[in-house]
Amino acid sequence: MTLEELKEKVESISINDIKLYFISREIKPGVPRSYKASDKYLFKVYQIDCNQEIRNSLHFGTCRQFEKEIKNKYDIVDYDILSDETEHLFSYSIEGKAFSFSDVVTNQLQKICPRVTSISHLLSDKKELWAYCVEFASDDDNSIYTFRKILPSKIGIAEKKKKYFRTIFDTESQQLSLLKEETINLDEQIDCIFYVDTFYVLQKNNFEQITCLHEEIKQRAKVIADEMIACGNFVGGDNLKEMIENKPGIHKKLIKVGKIGGYKEITPQKIRSMKKICNKYGDNLPVLGDQFTLNSEKELDIILKAFGDYYKIGEISGKPYGTFAGKELMKAQ
Repeated sequence: MTLEELKEKVESISINDIKLYFISREIKPGVPRSYKASDKYLFKVYQIDCNQEIRNSLHFGTCRQFEKEIKNKYDIVDYDILSDETEHLFSYSIEGKAFSFSDVVTNQLQKICPRVTSISHLLSDKKELWAYCVEFASDDDNSIYTFRKILPSKIGIAEKKKKYFRTIFDTESQQLSLLKEETINLDEQIDCIFYVDTFYVLQKNNFEQITCLHEEIKQRAKVIADEMIACGNFVGGDNLKEMIENKPGIHKKLIKVGKIGGYKEITPQKIRSMKKICNKYGDNLPVLGDQFTLNSEKELDIILKAFGDYYKIGEISGKPYGTFAGKELMKAQ
């Protein structure tokens, strides 16, 4: 399915066949926070009634967002956690994948959902308003769903613990008055689209947050870090674990390192070769004897570059490049 085809389907859908849903997220009762995301979170879908004006705005905004993305003429490629989204859009098939958010699209949205009676009732110490979804119901029983992450700053409800009160300026009376109603800001921006069994990713980072893939990535990064430390070639393993908790930017780099797996076959000769290559591009690989030392984020960055095949040479141009992304190519027979 192309974006053009999805846009045509949305354009053909009646305004009366548009539905708006809010999605909450909470930790399952009795489940420790340390559990992986697929076993830890419970998502619940609620339908909220909206008037014709809002449905018109949702329809118009969605079509305009499609037009904007189509003008970029990006190719749609399979989702890759290491690639950025500057030159293409990602598709993410849920077939054969088990993660807690999949229940939203494969189960809850296919049924009659409970109605929202109060936004504040969707919020608590354990529950948060996570995302909203717009359904464009199609005649072929395959609705198109768009999703957008909800930030806490987009929600306006009266809370006693807040040290300010909410007001609204009435343009007719030209007076400022207290705002007692609950409010939520809806964006024209779309983070991802779901159709049949596939997500089409427009905002990669937000998509990973909505589906909690970013937490799955963090868990995988921890496993790889433990494997690296267990090899016995690293000094400063505790520093690595601390950085995983506080530096989300290293998670995907560790995934790349784990995919290559070079840390499992370290020899003194290989360490010397790695150090030579790093020096060639102005990076000093932190090595003491036959072990890597890890005392700072800068040292970790160089170690991950070395193990992640960061340094590359273009076969045609012969120019050097630096990137953790890239797909291994098979040579022609």
